[in-house]
Formats: sequence, structure tokens, C-alpha cells
Amino acid sequence: MDPDFLNAFAQPSTLTQFLTEDVIAKGEKRKLIKPTSSNNPKLEELKLFLTDWINRTLKEEHIVVKSLEEDLYDGLVLHHLLENLGSLKLDVDKIALTEKKQRQKLSVILEAVAKCLQLEESQLKWSVESILAKDLLSTLHLLVAIAKHFEPTLALPPNVQVETITIETTSGGLKTSNAVEYITENKENIEAQSKDDAFDELFSCAPDKLDAVKKALLQFVDQHVGKLGLNVKDIESQFSDGVIFLLLIGQLEGYFLNLRNFFLTPASTMEMLHNVNLALELLAEGGLLNFPVNSE
Repeated sequence: MDPDFLNAFAQPSTLTQFLTEDVIAKGEKRKLIKPTSSNNPKLEELKLFLTDWINRTLKEEHIVVKSLEEDLYDGLVLHHLLENLGSLKLDVDKIALTEKKQRQKLSVILEAVAKCLQLEESQLKWSVESILAKDLLSTLHLLVAIAKHFEPTLALPPNVQVETITIETTSGGLKTSNAVEYITENKENIEAQSKDDAFDELFSCAPDKLDAVKKALLQFVDQHVGKLGLNVKDIESQFSDGVIFLLLIGQLEGYFLNLRNFFLTPASTMEMLHNVNLALELLAEGGLLNFPVNSE
């Protein structure tokens, strides 16, 4: 047996329980938080923060979460959370008592999350099986992603990282690999990327030239979205709901944005934020945005 696997568990009882429960099928991989990270103060801070956030959000529904792993695995709390934050109406029963029903419920919920966050399956750090198995790492990644999308101004504890061990069963026995994984953003890296660019310098050092730049930008935008019969006269107000932003990206990159992916006539702040978040994600995926932007 791989010695790293033995060393990953500080208490023999933990190792014995892990082996006897047969939690990993042959050929399957499983990533776990090492017990050495379980008492990490930053991890505890994040767990407490997310628990308080959920309880505040669902206070009027009289839902109280005490343990993230134990209280979220069946989909009930996640169902209420998404309906509350995103006004999402999910076609699932409120309460799922059997494991089969819980698995079906989680499948619908996580599919809705992936659609809202515009994530491909390969980008997901959680799964139906991992949430159902009360996996803390997957549960934290899921909650952080939901919080960042629906409440981007929420002050999540930064720099939360854990030591993980990935375990795989092979014909030769258990194979393991160790890593350090960030659950929330590395604030130091973000701050290092947030150095002043040319526009920051323009605002601070040459405000007299700002009107000329705004006029040039308006002409540029009009030149492209004008082909769609649109007319942009004010950068601040007409870009605030994300619609012109998305249509401009589509024109410049030469592709059509499916109208089901964004709100063409947003009727709420949440819908506007969805549009702006989508525009920022498209820019980041295209390699055009390598520094953080507050969507609000």
C-alpha cells in the first residue's frame, strides 16, 4: 500500500474506518481533505461564514443549518437557497426521503447551478455523488461558486486552502497523490494582478482627456452595434444591464449569443448581474481579461 496514504491519516481509527467502509470502487478516484487540514482556522472560518450566510438567507423560511455536509446532502437546503437567491423555480419535490429521490433532486439542482454559472461538466468541482456522500470539499466548492455568482459583493474569507489527497484504486492497490487546493481566491495573487493600467492612469492623471476618450469609445461601440439597429449615447447607463456589452462582444468576436443564455430585456438587478457576469466570463475565456472586475 502507498505509504502516503497511510501518512495522510493521523488517527489509525480514521484509516480503519475508511478502508472498511469501501468508499472507493475499483477504478474510481476520490479527492479528500486531509485530516491534518480539518482543524485549519481559515477552513473553520469559511465553514462558519457559509453557515451563517445560508441561515441569514433562509431565515424567513425557518431553515437552520448546523453542519454543511450533514444538512445539504439531500438537496432540500440547496433547493430553497437557489429559489431565494436566483428566483429559480425547480421542478422537483421539496422533500426527498429516499436515496433515489435525493439523487434525482440533486441532479436537477446541480444542472440548474451549472447552467446559471455557465460551467461545462469538466469545470465542475462537485458532483451529485460527492454531495450525496456528504463530501466537505465538494460542498464548499459548490457553496462558494453559488455565493460568488448570486452575491458577488459577499466578503468571503480569502486565501482558504486545504491539503488534499486523491485516492485511486488500481490493480496494484491504492494509489495516492497529494496537493494543496484553494477553495476561495488567493487575495495576494489578485492584488498583484490589479496594478494600474492605462485607463487608471487616465482617470488619475489626465481627467481633461477623459471626455475625448469616452467620445472615441462611443463611436467605436456605435460602429459595431449599429449594425443591429442600436444606438449608444451614454456609456455608464446603457452598459449597466450588460445587454450592449454582450451584443458588442458577439459582434467583435463574430459569433451569435443564444438568447436563452442572457436576458435581452432584464427586469431586475439579478438579471442585470447575470448579463454582466456572463460578459466578464466571455472576456476571461477569450484571454482578454486577466484581472478581477466587480460585476456590480
